Amino acid sequence: MEYVNIILFSLIALFIVQRFIPVKGVRNISTLQLKNELKDKKKQFIDVRTVGEFKSYHIPGFTNIPLHSLSQNIKGLSKDKEIFVICQSGMRSQKASKILVKNGFTHVVNVKGGVSSWR
Repeated sequence: MEYVNIILFSLIALFIVQRFIPVKGVRNISTLQLKNELKDKKKQFIDVRTVGEFKSYHIPGFTNIPLHSLSQNIKGLSKDKEIFVICQSGMRSQKASKILVKNGFTHVVNVKGGVSSWR
């Protein structure tokens, strides 16, 4: 029974660590740093929140591609341009960043703190 507890604890710890480790190949910036980046029209900015969240409030310049549909809409994004990803708090944008990297995007930037930090 003790071995089961050790294995269970190890799996839970591994899950928690994986959730908070930054994605390899993804640059993380603050919303303060984002303000300077928004001026560059050569960059892509996507908001991975739901359509309702986006309609309620969004940062001008961002395009809404909800996380659940990112894989289906990934072909509309350029791999040659730097892509900035934001959500409400930073968790969904981190997941979106992983999806982008797995699909061959090399210039991915995650906005830490999300729209909540912007306001």
